[in-house]
Amino acid sequence: MAGLSFCGNNVTKNAYSVDTGMLNNGCFVDALNLVPHVFLLFITFPILFIGWGSQSSKVQIHHNTWLHFPGHNLRWILTFTLLFVHVCEIAEGIMDTNHLHLFMPAFMGFIAATTSVVYYHNIETSNFPKLLLALFIYWVLAFITKSIKLWKFAEYGVGVLHLRFCITALLVVLYGLLMAVEINVIRVRRYVFFANPQKVKPPEDLQDLGVRFLQPFVNLLSKATYWWMNPLIIGAHKRPIELKKIGKLPIAMRALTNYLKLKDAYEDQRVKKAPSIWRSMYRAFGRPILLSSTFRYLADLLGFAGPLCIYGIVEHLNKKPASTAPLFPTLSLSQPPLLAVLLFLALVLQRTFLQASYYVTIETGINLRGALLAMIYNKILRLSTSNMSMGEMTLGQINNLVAIETNQLMWFLFLCPNLWAMPVQIVMGVILLYYLLGTSALIGASVIVLLAPVQYLIATKLADTQKSTLDQSTERLKKTTEILKGIKLLKLYAWENIFCDSVEDTRGKELTSLRTFALYTSMSIFMNAAIPIAAVLVTFVSHALINKSKPSSSEAFAALALFHILVTPLFLLSTVVRFAVKAMVSVQKLGEFLQSDEIGDDSWRNGDMPVSLEACKKHPGATKAINRKQPLLYQMDNYEQPARRPLRPNETEDVAVKVNGGFFTWGSNLSTLSDINICIPTGQLTMIVGQVGCGKSSLLLAMLGEMQTLSGKVYWSNCFETDGSFEETRSKNRYSVGYATQKSWLLNATVEDNITFGSPFNKQRYKTVIDACSLQPDVDLLPFGDQTEIGERGINLSGGQRQRICVARALYQNTNIVFLDDPFSALDIHLSDHLMQEGILKFLQDDKRTVVLVTHKLQYLIHADWIIAMKDGSVLREGTLKDIQTHDVELYEHWKTLMNRQDQELEKDTEIDNCQTALERKTLRRAFYSREAKNQVDDDEEEEEEEEEEDDNMSTTTSRRSKIPWRVCWQYLSSGGFLMVFLMVFSKLLKHSVMVAIDYWLAEWTANAGLPDSYYVPVFIILCGAGIALCLITSLTVEFLGLSAATNLHHNLLNKIIHAPIRFFDHIPPTLESLTRSTLLCLSAIGVIAFVTPSFLIALIPLAVSFYFIQKYFRVASKDLQDLDDSTQLPLLCHFSETAEGLTTIRAFRHESRFKQKMLELTDTNNTAYLFLSAANRWLEVRTDYLGAVIVLTAAVASIWSSGKSLPSSMVGLGLTYALTVTNYLNWVVRNLADLEVQMAAVKKVNSFLSTESENYEGSMDTTQVPEDWPQHGEIKIQDLCVRYDPLLKPVLKHVNAYINPGQKVGICGRTGSGKSSLSLAFFNMVDVFEGRIIIDGIDICKLPLQTLRSRLSIILQDPVLFSGSIRFNLDPERTCTDDRLWEALEIAQLKNMVKALSGGLDAVVTEGGENFSVGQRQLFCLARAFVRKSSILIMDEATASIDMATENVLQKVVMTAFADRTVVTIAHLVSSILEAEQVLVFSAGQLVECDSAVNLLAQQDSLFSVLVRTHK
Repeated sequence: MAGLSFCGNNVTKNAYSVDTGMLNNGCFVDALNLVPHVFLLFITFPILFIGWGSQSSKVQIHHNTWLHFPGHNLRWILTFTLLFVHVCEIAEGIMDTNHLHLFMPAFMGFIAATTSVVYYHNIETSNFPKLLLALFIYWVLAFITKSIKLWKFAEYGVGVLHLRFCITALLVVLYGLLMAVEINVIRVRRYVFFANPQKVKPPEDLQDLGVRFLQPFVNLLSKATYWWMNPLIIGAHKRPIELKKIGKLPIAMRALTNYLKLKDAYEDQRVKKAPSIWRSMYRAFGRPILLSSTFRYLADLLGFAGPLCIYGIVEHLNKKPASTAPLFPTLSLSQPPLLAVLLFLALVLQRTFLQASYYVTIETGINLRGALLAMIYNKILRLSTSNMSMGEMTLGQINNLVAIETNQLMWFLFLCPNLWAMPVQIVMGVILLYYLLGTSALIGASVIVLLAPVQYLIATKLADTQKSTLDQSTERLKKTTEILKGIKLLKLYAWENIFCDSVEDTRGKELTSLRTFALYTSMSIFMNAAIPIAAVLVTFVSHALINKSKPSSSEAFAALALFHILVTPLFLLSTVVRFAVKAMVSVQKLGEFLQSDEIGDDSWRNGDMPVSLEACKKHPGATKAINRKQPLLYQMDNYEQPARRPLRPNETEDVAVKVNGGFFTWGSNLSTLSDINICIPTGQLTMIVGQVGCGKSSLLLAMLGEMQTLSGKVYWSNCFETDGSFEETRSKNRYSVGYATQKSWLLNATVEDNITFGSPFNKQRYKTVIDACSLQPDVDLLPFGDQTEIGERGINLSGGQRQRICVARALYQNTNIVFLDDPFSALDIHLSDHLMQEGILKFLQDDKRTVVLVTHKLQYLIHADWIIAMKDGSVLREGTLKDIQTHDVELYEHWKTLMNRQDQELEKDTEIDNCQTALERKTLRRAFYSREAKNQVDDDEEEEEEEEEEDDNMSTTTSRRSKIPWRVCWQYLSSGGFLMVFLMVFSKLLKHSVMVAIDYWLAEWTANAGLPDSYYVPVFIILCGAGIALCLITSLTVEFLGLSAATNLHHNLLNKIIHAPIRFFDHIPPTLESLTRSTLLCLSAIGVIAFVTPSFLIALIPLAVSFYFIQKYFRVASKDLQDLDDSTQLPLLCHFSETAEGLTTIRAFRHESRFKQKMLELTDTNNTAYLFLSAANRWLEVRTDYLGAVIVLTAAVASIWSSGKSLPSSMVGLGLTYALTVTNYLNWVVRNLADLEVQMAAVKKVNSFLSTESENYEGSMDTTQVPEDWPQHGEIKIQDLCVRYDPLLKPVLKHVNAYINPGQKVGICGRTGSGKSSLSLAFFNMVDVFEGRIIIDGIDICKLPLQTLRSRLSIILQDPVLFSGSIRFNLDPERTCTDDRLWEALEIAQLKNMVKALSGGLDAVVTEGGENFSVGQRQLFCLARAFVRKSSILIMDEATASIDMATENVLQKVVMTAFADRTVVTIAHLVSSILEAEQVLVFSAGQLVECDSAVNLLAQQDSLFSVLVRTHK
């Protein structure tokens, strides 16, 4: 061969002759076809290299210029098809001859097409459409030249049967279409031939540089392969991905957009009937789901190309060309190399479509979740309060809606295309099987179909068990959190074990349901693994029996590959059905929630209703300011913040709020408040007083419209200005009420944010408010001053500080009316006085604001302009103090005696845990620097220690970013027991070897003609049976290994720490299981391929390297994104529960829209993180799938190449079948690796907790040495006592010496932080006594076992803690006392009558945290609890806060009488309560400075005690 010349080296003249006319020489026509390609390359290369090279090197083209020209996607698709056809043309030309002119133009066409797309992309990104003219000319020329060729073909009678004709025809069509696309661009953009080109701006999302999620905006290729994610994922290796990096969401995906879509769909249905959520979801998000389903169908159909190509290749290698007829027409398509390339292309396309389908569903799911969250939030803001307090809608339920139900629906959406794609896939698969193997295939498929109901049954059982498990888990979590909240009390009363047992008990129930769960899970895994084996077994054995002949190897392996395809939908079907069931439940719950009671439309607070005193002009339309009838989201823009109020002109009207004949209820039909007729005078101070639980707080809420009105009306004056324009009215938040609740409610935000609460910051005003509430010293304590974040529900502040911040918020807001609900309950006397004088009398009254104050402090009545006295839910009296003095002498006298008898009221101090200030600082600092402290309630120091440890752990993990935590895995597994681990590993390896053996035996069987079937069938049956048995064993061991590990971990943890609530893995992290499975599958597949064609190993090296890099980058990025997703989800959930808790406050202030705005922002942030996470998963899967396709290609090429040499075709079939499975499992390996890291972090946490030290419960004395009735007398000796909270801290008590006689009443007092409470803790050995000792009745308490010591003393804490359960359980969890004893205790605590009135008496229900009793009542229960335990020593840690004076007096008497013969130690922040004490210990800065009887100390003018008494009066 003399080298290639263009027209072939046939030297006879006809190659180059043009006698019959130019166009009749085929070679010339082909040369003509070269012209357009060369033309394009000549024009575009200079433009690309010069223009773009110079420009892009300097300026990174910013993505806001990513405009798509019209027909963008169509152009990409056409170009790719063009490339494919060119490849076919080249292949056809090369196969045919060595004539250069047959494939040279095709090759140039391929290059030109590639160039055209690159060129187009660059023009598009720089938005310079004039240059598209070059492309237009190219398409026209190419179209003309190809048409000439086609025309000549037709002339010479080359028809449709020739491949060459088909290819040319296709090219003509494609060029024509591309030309049309180009003309369309000219038509729309008018960049040439038109006078005025159209100016186009990029989409508004991209003008905003904050949008980093570019999937909707990039070109098609980048969309399909997630190329735009590369910088993010690779950059993650250098520095972690932060929130800044992922930017904002594109507008179409924001929660607000989707909320409006869903809401419109939902509201539209309201007209006809009860709206259905399903229908609204379909109407809002139906289209993307249809798109995704289309992709899914395409992918599934392309999936069948694999088995068919295997069939073709193996068949051809069997050298039986006759039988190729049925599947492939004679386009000589049956050439194995061509089939291999087709197989590769089909795989690549299939995977691209599949990932596109996943992506679209996930994006839709996220959009749906955003919309649902916004709907739920809007509903929460309108929930009626009675729903919340009567326990119909608990916070837990709302949190579940947010955290669980929305996610269930989202997951359902992810999986729902499977619902309709699977049946199609199954039907197609069965048809093809029948085509290959005849009836035996149907028998095999029927096995699958028959077992499907069993699988479904298992799936539903699984769902049920999971549900019951969930109930048990929530129950257990509830108990655990309760224990954590009341941990201090439990320790002081030595009740840890009782509560620990009750948790263990629940945990036991949970484990039983977990066992059934594990059983069903393992059954379902077993079914999924065993069904394909059984199907293959039945198919081939029945084939051997029916046809009396063995299947050909091509049929066998195509069938095997088809079975592999069929397994997936069947495996998924049960899951999808399960999710569908869950989604149904979720929708039902959501529907109930959205239909639940809303708060009454409080138009009266908008001043719509005529006020009884018609003294004011109405401002038309002023009510629009914020009206709840309209969804607020539409008004977010025009919601303005109140400005500073101008001083008002003369009042024309003196009633701010008026209630007429009001009967109000909390949801049951019993009215809580009855026959209320009151007026609240404008601009005056009104006080509401009355006993504990008489409905004072309810009255405020009734006025705010939070209670259900049975009858009567509440009128709000809508006229605080008689003149002044409408605008001025709008500018103040007219209908907003400054409201401070009794149970303080704080946001997770800085102190400043909590006080300003969204109002503009005004330095002067802010400072005044802070001073009025004496918050300055507290703010100075905080690490960052008022910029300190205060944690969840303000955990890291004391009660007094929290209360004062709430009051400060009410004062700072610019509202006409201020409601303060018992603002003094957590404050000591100085603070109360200061707040009363500076805050209420000065600040609010100067501002002429209307103030309503609920209080127990009768001494402030003299300041009141108007008094409302309440009793048992109705108004006893109202009027000025003078009126009452003249008209109701009895009441006035009663008040007076209360005030006098007690010089002053016993008060609660500022601190919740009065450790010394330094300690508090330390604790606060610590709490701030370790954010982990969220879980803890101000608690034992050791817990904080734990936290710090954990933080260290966390920081070290980040340094080793790409390591996999094998050690932790091992710790986890080994906690399940070594035997189980060994069993699991061994059975897994065995199972996979058997699986390979089955397929290998099949290959042998189909290849060998020599031996009879009777030789092969039994072995085949035995192997399959073994495989099925092993499947069962592995699935069982895996599940139960996980269970035992979880059980052991939880048990140790609970015993170690009755502390931090931990979320658990209740079964083996499923990732560990599927990681081993997918890795083994990949390895066995690669092993089989290498065994069949060793040359494959050479190609494996570059593949392995690229795989390694892909997984390395992906794991790091995935972990970061996962963390971002978790960390952004937490604030979102917090915001929801925060809102639900502070509903009354938010509504009183009228700040709904601000909170909505915040919720939308938080949702968007979380959704951004989640979107990036799922895009990263798609990035990985596309890449591993392409790698898998390359593996298939190399395996196919290698086997075809070596089949000539001596390789039986059945082995080729085996190798290819296995290569096909690799694609499915490669990405699972990586995904599981990444998930494993995340899941093992939790085990790591548990392990770090397990290594903490717990309290030393043993003590050096044996319990037998302690007398049964110790302490008999109650004699206390304190010798040289030094106490500290932690070895690292300074002592809080220094060398204290004291002696307390049996039965003595002792008072302990001192300024805040002087160590009073520390002494009370020292009695219980809760603090570190490092020197000296306390001796009670002759026994050193440090030597006693803690359980004994704590169970023999009683203490009443300053913070009332009640547990959910019955009243009996709260008083006596140990169940040791008789009913009489309990009633007696209740009587002492003044609760007997109230409890008698409750249904169930002693067994009446106490809700979570005792919310169904008022704070005062809760405190009384805690007193009763101490009385039940008849101990001879009682310690009262200022236990009478938030109780009114009358009740308190009774209590003081009772304590003196009921405890006459016992030692009572009272820790008082108010000296007045211990004036009668027989002995007073006065502390100062941790030292005991005075110790004598109260009378003697008072006699000394300069004693600290008398100073304290004087300052407090």
